Amino acid sequence: MKFTSNFERKFGKYAIHNLSLGLIICYGIGYLIQFIYPGLLDYLFLNPYQIIFHGQIWRLFTWVLVPPSSFGFFTLLMLYFYYSLGTTLERTWGTYRYNVYIFSGFLFTILGAFLLFGFTVLTRGPLGWMEVEYWWTVEDLSRMFSTYYVNMSIFLAFAATYPNMQILVFFLIPVKIKVMGIIYGALLVYEFFMGSIAGKFVIAASLMNFIVFFITGRGKVYMTPKQVKRRQEFKREVKKSAKITRHKCAICGRTEETNPELEFRFCSKCDGNYEYCQDHIFTHTHVKMK
Repeated sequence: MKFTSNFERKFGKYAIHNLSLGLIICYGIGYLIQFIYPGLLDYLFLNPYQIIFHGQIWRLFTWVLVPPSSFGFFTLLMLYFYYSLGTTLERTWGTYRYNVYIFSGFLFTILGAFLLFGFTVLTRGPLGWMEVEYWWTVEDLSRMFSTYYVNMSIFLAFAATYPNMQILVFFLIPVKIKVMGIIYGALLVYEFFMGSIAGKFVIAASLMNFIVFFITGRGKVYMTPKQVKRRQEFKREVKKSAKITRHKCAICGRTEETNPELEFRFCSKCDGNYEYCQDHIFTHTHVKMK
């Protein structure tokens, strides 16, 4: 789209390179807080009630630090897995588009939290503020909004981009990633319709970036890693070949690049492939092999 292309030209230079590593660092900080002072995490969750009525604006950003799961060996494997997926997508789409995808997932998650808060207020009525506070503190709906589904959107994006790539499940079973994407998508649909109202808000908000991104960019992302590599090599070769001339006079050295108005011809009386410009085709000394 022309609009997005213009936007990318203006703001693409501000895109964060290796954003996946930045997300891993955020998780590392979150796990460190969880280990040293777990109670501090309660002040980091995305809680619209605390943001609106207590001015805790930092929650709009600090919720990204909250780890989506408890720490363990399996967590390290999953972090490495999502880091690999994210860096591959960044190389394929470009840094700017990958940034847009991730940050739009964050933005939709924030909007989803505030929409759920507004829904809670409307359903509790104008006199139910104490009950609203209860649901967003004691029950703590804010804990449901995390980067878990944003990470899942990275997996879905990778599955849609490289549908035929195989991965080893449990390091043994080869499975095409599109199969896992379909299975996970089916589980999300089931969870969406069978889950609570709050769960519906969380899933829809966190995965909206996947829906929007692939509706607007449909048909432009289905490339295998080999195709991506070949495309990059082809671009490099085109740049190199653009500097290579097709015609060059054996006498004066002029080419179609330096003098596009000239015509070039091969001489049939010379021994070998000698080409001359129109000024020397009839005046040169014929090359004869002894």
